[in-house]
Amino acid sequence: MKSTVEQLSPTRVKINVEVPFDELKPNFDAAYRKIAQQVRVPGFRPGKVPARVLESRIGRAPVLDEVVNEAIPAKYIEAVRAGEVRTLGQPEFEVTKLEDREVLEFSAEVDVRPEIELPDLAGIEISVDDVETTDEEVAEQLDELRARFGTLTGVERPAQTGDFVSIDLSASVEGKTVEEASTTGLSYEIGSGQLVDGIDEAIVGANAGETKVFTTKLVAGEFAGQDAEVTVTVQSVKERELPEADDEFAQLASEFDTIDELREDLRTRLGRVKTMQQGVQARDKVLEILLERTEVPLPEKVVEAEIENRKHDAIHPFDHDEEQFAKALEAEGRTLDEFNAEVKEESEKAVRTQLLLDTIADKEQTSVNDGELTERIIYQAQRFGVSPDEYVQRAQQSGQLTAIFADVRRGKALASVVRGTTVKNESGSEVDLSELFGADEPDTAASEEETQVTEEAAATPAE
Repeated sequence: MKSTVEQLSPTRVKINVEVPFDELKPNFDAAYRKIAQQVRVPGFRPGKVPARVLESRIGRAPVLDEVVNEAIPAKYIEAVRAGEVRTLGQPEFEVTKLEDREVLEFSAEVDVRPEIELPDLAGIEISVDDVETTDEEVAEQLDELRARFGTLTGVERPAQTGDFVSIDLSASVEGKTVEEASTTGLSYEIGSGQLVDGIDEAIVGANAGETKVFTTKLVAGEFAGQDAEVTVTVQSVKERELPEADDEFAQLASEFDTIDELREDLRTRLGRVKTMQQGVQARDKVLEILLERTEVPLPEKVVEAEIENRKHDAIHPFDHDEEQFAKALEAEGRTLDEFNAEVKEESEKAVRTQLLLDTIADKEQTSVNDGELTERIIYQAQRFGVSPDEYVQRAQQSGQLTAIFADVRRGKALASVVRGTTVKNESGSEVDLSELFGADEPDTAASEEETQVTEEAAATPAE
């Protein structure tokens, strides 16, 4: 087999392959076996029909078609490996010459990873927010914890923000009932924002037994984007009584004996969360600087696939009904053109980010061990609320294990750059993020915090 690689652009090549027929003997043998199972010839058992008899019965063309269809993908992969071509996405094949018993020639156009000239990764300086935990924030966390142990008590007064009400709901659009917006006995916390716009204003001030009517714009379903008349009846009003913030509550709600110990633990946890947010901010700023300083040619087909994937995910909740999706966008004050422009911009940035981080990973010779891959799988499984085994099974079925591996590697590559960055807070003090991004060894295993901080929001293009 002979193959050549023709560079069409910085992100696309044409691979020309020439295969002598003597190399296709295994393909012909497989084709004869396959066709023999499908053709019934008197005097021969299924699968035992000789090749010459098969050709006399069905002709040479079906055999050639089977051989070509099977050989081209395999010979393409062989040519890619021989030429060390870093392909992206699926190739477009074209048979350029087929001389029976002589030669098969074909070409494959495919996107490739472009050569990227990296900027100086050392000497980057960024500024992040100060980390400060206030008494008010600790008190807010304590109140949220107390709320989990609170009790609901019925009250004989108008409903107010923070109360829990039992309500009946119905809605109609131009006299037609909206079935999915109708319910009875629904428990709702006023001010939580978990129902339609306008309901809080309608309920506040209402007594048990009162009915209110208001108009709102629906954001999903058959009538998305249309104004609906909503009728809400308040059946009961309850307020939440919180337990006293004392030592007894601390012993009930935690492993601590005193309320002071509980408050200190909440302060520590808040500080850890803010430090992680600081790490996320540092990561994002470093990535933006890298993207600004680096020219990354975009593979057209890869970007198109990314755009299609994002559009598919966006319209999927609407059963792929484009009209309903457009109405939902209108309800949000956006147009379809604006949505398409946003998706295009986000997709291009996602692809640029992935190609850039892949290049950094190559330069830094970043590797991923089994422990790091397992940690990411466990983290992702928890996010989706499934067991790690089930998540792996789904990833294998969808062919996403390679993508997970690539994301871990990219996260480590970005972490290696952040480790070499000078990070200061707004007060001018240098910030030590080694707890989040590890020490300055390239093979340092990612901690749970690093797994979260380096999690890539962008989806992985097909490779």
